[in-house]
Amino acid sequence: MTKPKDWMRKARLAFAATAISAFAASAQAEIDGHGPDAWRVTGVAANDTLNVRMGPGTNYPVIERFTHNERGLQQITCVPFYNVGHYTAMTQAQIAALPPRWCLMRTAAMDKAGWVAQRFITPDQSGAPQTQGATPPQQTAAHPDPSHSGDVVEQARTLVEELYYHQIETDAAGGPGPLDPVNAALYFTDDIVAWLRSGNVQAHPLFGAQDFDGVVQSPIADPDQPMFRGMVTINVDFTNFGQQNRAVFYLRADPTKPGAPFRIFRVEHDGWSYP
Repeated sequence: MTKPKDWMRKARLAFAATAISAFAASAQAEIDGHGPDAWRVTGVAANDTLNVRMGPGTNYPVIERFTHNERGLQQITCVPFYNVGHYTAMTQAQIAALPPRWCLMRTAAMDKAGWVAQRFITPDQSGAPQTQGATPPQQTAAHPDPSHSGDVVEQARTLVEELYYHQIETDAAGGPGPLDPVNAALYFTDDIVAWLRSGNVQAHPLFGAQDFDGVVQSPIADPDQPMFRGMVTINVDFTNFGQQNRAVFYLRADPTKPGAPFRIFRVEHDGWSYP
């Protein structure tokens, strides 16, 4: 039986940059890899803080601290610097030889800034900081208003795109990925999170195979039925070892979570599905 950490180590995504026209939502545009607009701190204990340093390394002094649940952070740059093209052109040996990656981050209010180890930051799908203990405003109703269906579908599509981007960042820099139980609840319903935690996962949930070598297209809403009775369908097309594949994601508002955010409750690959 293959544990999640085994197949996650094997997976390597190849993203190619392209311009995506606002008037060609159904085009097979590839994920451009520019990254999320906001980040949050991860992997820091509730009674601890994240050191923010003057430079990219532990030899630099600590000049600020981010809280263990800091959100809405903005990423300025990271070192070693590489874009998607650089990363996918490197061999596994070259990637392994790179030093740990550090990123220059700042708060949305720009009152704190400095360098942190990349393994302690992850995409923040909310995009805005939240006050601890406060209930965030409801973002999506369990049965969305049909007049706002375009916004609802785009919200779901963005969640799936961030899921794949988060996986790329994890493969490149390490740290807990989107399929790790500590982060999976940001994307999936509780039953899928429990399935990932169980260890009974024998193929990569995003690619339906043990290994990946190919190109992933940008997620797009299903052209025939993007939303039906509050359920949104998002398709992700990709090639793996030269073979065309598709993963189909089904999302709906999860009323068990504050604000009823969209979560993935089912994923279908060719020949199998989960949960």
